Amino acid sequence: MFTGLIETIGRIERLDVTGTGCVLEVATALSASLAPGDSVAVSGVCLTVTGTDADRFRADLSRETRAATSLGAAAPGRLVNLERPLRADARLGGHFVLGHVDATGRITEVRGDAGAHWITVETPAALDPYFIPKGSVAIDGISLTIASLTSGRIGVQIIPFTMAHTSLSEARVGDLVNLEADVLGKYVARLLDGRFRDTVVSDLARVGS
Repeated sequence: MFTGLIETIGRIERLDVTGTGCVLEVATALSASLAPGDSVAVSGVCLTVTGTDADRFRADLSRETRAATSLGAAAPGRLVNLERPLRADARLGGHFVLGHVDATGRITEVRGDAGAHWITVETPAALDPYFIPKGSVAIDGISLTIASLTSGRIGVQIIPFTMAHTSLSEARVGDLVNLEADVLGKYVARLLDGRFRDTVVSDLARVGS
């Protein structure tokens, strides 16, 4: 589990396609604190470290991960956000992020806004039920607040610190980004789905009786 508070950034050094997926190599000073078997979120995608050197680490990407996230279309030189898992005794400063990407979206606007930046992302319609105004969303692993919301589109305002210390510093219109909706919202939406509503209401009534 992660918080969406990015620890540092890295750059993709290699992306070697194999028979079952591909091997990702990321250059970063964070590699000194990683070991094989550790989890690390790479632009919002929870990966397992398979090897490290002094200034880089490696992880395997399955075919599903390549197909479902922006990492499948990434190229060497791309900036990525990095975060190690949340420790049990640590403060939760962002929101609960699992590193399980729901879908990818595409940036449609990047503009300055009173010293900050405004970024608009086109999102799949299937994610609409999980977004609410002022709710949380992870974009490329960054915990952000939804500032504007329409069907198939969300807008977020990025403060200068976040812009300078994450991969958003290189964000461009047309870029693909990883999206993870708030897990609490996903559970609520699932429970309130028509197929389960009667069962949930019945169970709550039984508990209250």
